[in-house]
Amino acid sequence: MSTTQSERLRELLEPLVGSQGLDLEEIAVDSVGRKRVLRVVVDSDTGADLDQIADVSRALSAKLDETDAMGEGEYTLEVGTPGAERLLKEHRHYVRAVDRLVKFQLHEGDELVARILQVADEGLDVEVPGVKGRKATTRTLAFADIDKARVQVEFNRKDNKDMTEEEEA
Repeated sequence: MSTTQSERLRELLEPLVGSQGLDLEEIAVDSVGRKRVLRVVVDSDTGADLDQIADVSRALSAKLDETDAMGEGEYTLEVGTPGAERLLKEHRHYVRAVDRLVKFQLHEGDELVARILQVADEGLDVEVPGVKGRKATTRTLAFADIDKARVQVEFNRKDNKDMTEEEEA
């Protein structure tokens, strides 16, 4: 998708998404055979439920139908959320990922898997899990030192508040 089309679509769709209480995270137009697919990714601090996705999808579809933003020809509109293993790019993404396990690729080439504890303007505090019986340690990462960050899926996580005293010991 050209930068011009991307900017034009963002300018057209972002106010509608915002009016639904959501953030417009991503727009992509892909060709699938002869058809095009417009993928719109939305999110909020509290997430987006199916009703919100349906409402914003209807609003975007109506707006696109009344404009020529997608040009002539058929296309399919897909509206969704970033998913479980979302890439963290914006400050708000890190805030939304507090208490989540994240895989960081750092500028110096190191890789780090840690849980986000707190987010500040310049960086974040993380907890690095202990290895082989060692206790977890905390560390501060500056945003400038992070090349890439992606939320990790945890299947067997036990929250401290859900653990019994026996399990904690």
